Amino acid sequence: MKIKSRRIKGIIVLIASTIFLASLFYFGESKAFSLSIEEELILGKKFLANVRSHFDLVDDDFADEYINDMGHYLIKPLETKHFPFHFYIIKDNNLNAFAGPGGHIFIFSGLIEVMDEIDELAAVICHEIGHISARHISQRVEQNKKIGLATMAGVLAGVLIGGEAAGAITTGAVAAGIQKQLSYSRNDERQADQLGFNYTVASGFDPSGMITTLKKLHQGQWSGADRIPPYLLTHPGGSERMSDIEIMLADHNRKPDTKETKRFRELFPFFKTIIRAKYLEPHEAERLFNEELEKDPDSPMAHFGLGIVWKERSEYPRSINHLRKALIGLPESLPILRNLGEAYQLVGQDNEAIAVLEKALEKDNQDRSSLFLLAVSYQQMEEYQKAARLFERLTFMEPVKDEVYYNLGVSYGRQGRLAIAHYNFGIYFKRLKKIQKARFHFQKADDLAKDDPALRGRIREAMKDMVSK
Repeated sequence: MKIKSRRIKGIIVLIASTIFLASLFYFGESKAFSLSIEEELILGKKFLANVRSHFDLVDDDFADEYINDMGHYLIKPLETKHFPFHFYIIKDNNLNAFAGPGGHIFIFSGLIEVMDEIDELAAVICHEIGHISARHISQRVEQNKKIGLATMAGVLAGVLIGGEAAGAITTGAVAAGIQKQLSYSRNDERQADQLGFNYTVASGFDPSGMITTLKKLHQGQWSGADRIPPYLLTHPGGSERMSDIEIMLADHNRKPDTKETKRFRELFPFFKTIIRAKYLEPHEAERLFNEELEKDPDSPMAHFGLGIVWKERSEYPRSINHLRKALIGLPESLPILRNLGEAYQLVGQDNEAIAVLEKALEKDNQDRSSLFLLAVSYQQMEEYQKAARLFERLTFMEPVKDEVYYNLGVSYGRQGRLAIAHYNFGIYFKRLKKIQKARFHFQKADDLAKDDPALRGRIREAMKDMVSK
């Protein structure tokens, strides 16, 4: 349903009021929505599948951990969390970000590329959190509930993504008929800005980051200045929104960094460098990092970026050279140590990889990526017992990579522990939804585990929900 005119007028009148801003923190408790939480969760899963079918998501452990750690820090001010939140980076040079149904938030790599400060990223994410906390999608979807959720997921993806990609996703007469109804209104954007402003302030970041981001979009700081960035198409009212945010900023005094904001701020240059190095066009990324080196030949970030660029191109000696130079400037940097360890591993220098990765784990002994890489190096050196201990440790550290179970199966198999090896292969294939292969390995594990009732119990528990598949 549309927001009632009386409420709209109230929002406009009180936009600059600190009382109203405080009340927004508790907004939404009494509203009734036709789309239930359960329905929106189902819609969210279908929506995510639709996005994945049209876009590549950033596949980098550090970047994924960073955006999710930051996102979950930013939702702390929410009193009510209707959904489990998930944060993704879409590999695409367009400037866009959007909140999907069921708590899924997406940021395009192109938008991250034009951001200079973490406060810009925080403000954009908080704006999208505002859409979710106000349940704007539920309000839009309820008018069209007679349409199947699968169709609705596709139409929503086209509406929220915008730009050229929208045409490929949003097709058909039904989609064209309801597309406009599902688009966010100016009132939705205004409310998301107000909520996002509060969440940004409460989290300890600078909400003026939203202004600087919007200004960049309006000034044409994007690739292909002859077209409007999708963000401005899918988030209407840009100029008006900037005026409203500036009114809110007039009464805002920036606070000193908290422990958490300081940590995210320190890691932001690494985050942006990784996104640039892995997801810009390779020659463009190389050019940008070389320009930095012309200004400062010892720039750790430029060497770090080039180290990743060359690693992605499988030119490992060049990668190692730049990563070692980056480490001279930032000898305690976990991201540099992790990438250097991986480069040594990829060139077959596992002893060097182990030395670097163990140093990385001295900085953070819970770093999943360093633990995984260390385990792989031990496995490659045929130290299967050490490798298995590390892979087992990783099974207790969420989220667990599918590859952990596969490699655990390999390490146990090489030790002759075939029952538990087949069990882990079964888990691996089950997670990949390759049910026939999973069942084969579970059955082999069960046959071999006759003298191990505890393992047989684990095997049968893992097979329970596979019976009907």
